[in-house]
Amino acid sequence: MDIMQVLALVIPAAIYAGVPLILTALGGLFSERAGVVNIGLEGLMISGAFIGIVSTLWLEGAGVGAASPWIALIIAAIVGALFALFHAVASISFRADQIVSGVAINFLALGLAIFLTRLFFGRGQTDYIQNRIFRTNVAGLSEIPFIGPLFFSNAYVTSYVALALVFVVYYVIFYTPFGLRLRSVGEHPMAADTMGVNVNKMRYVAVMLSGAFGALGGAVFAVTVSGNFSATTIVGQGFMALAVLIFGRWNPLGVLGAGLFFGLAQALSTTGAQLPFFSEIHPVFLLIAPYVLTIIALTGFVGKNAAPKAIGKPYIKGSR
Repeated sequence: MDIMQVLALVIPAAIYAGVPLILTALGGLFSERAGVVNIGLEGLMISGAFIGIVSTLWLEGAGVGAASPWIALIIAAIVGALFALFHAVASISFRADQIVSGVAINFLALGLAIFLTRLFFGRGQTDYIQNRIFRTNVAGLSEIPFIGPLFFSNAYVTSYVALALVFVVYYVIFYTPFGLRLRSVGEHPMAADTMGVNVNKMRYVAVMLSGAFGALGGAVFAVTVSGNFSATTIVGQGFMALAVLIFGRWNPLGVLGAGLFFGLAQALSTTGAQLPFFSEIHPVFLLIAPYVLTIIALTGFVGKNAAPKAIGKPYIKGSR
């Protein structure tokens, strides 16, 4: 196997494995840039995966056809934004511990999704969707020497959508009045309040955006990779997305790079047996590599000084 064959196997796998993490991490970025810790990314991904599959099945039954998974992605994002309100109300209005609230979201999402799956389908998993978003070659671009086979062949359209969203989020966060207000309530909420910014309102919007992107990440994984939903569809990817956010230093472009890095680790865990060097490594070490990286990231060794200054601190108007 030559180097080109190795790259053609690993790079597309790294991209499609990293896309759900990137989308979910972008959601966490909105929330945490506004000062609200969101440990509930795992739960948001679970809710998105469940809604994405169930919505696709329902739309297929209604005769919508090939557009079903795309409409389901939009539905999942909307439901995710509403589901994130549980975390917003607890953390912002009631000033509950944001870590505890996020953990509760994870448990609630998993328990509710499993219960509804058994209620609707009579077993621990849903039916498989027929209209999945499959890999495709980009006409014209896939023929470009070297670059074409790596980035434009055998790829999901959702990967390009996610890449576009990274740059959209970057522009919104750093070059719009909304982004300035969002960052201000995460850095110095009292100063923002003094300037007329409604701190709690901005934080509510940020958490709902976090829910939309987190659910979108889970739904993308479900309608591209898994094809159905069960209790093991989303297992740890939300925590990996949190690690991606930390590795990326709360910056959309950093999230893109970190997401692809974690995607590469996941890709090697699944394709390593086919590669010359990695085939000699015990499969267990390849499987645990992404989770080891997650632990390292969550310990705060990377990017801990880049966190918003007011993150995790409820805002009480008039307090110092």
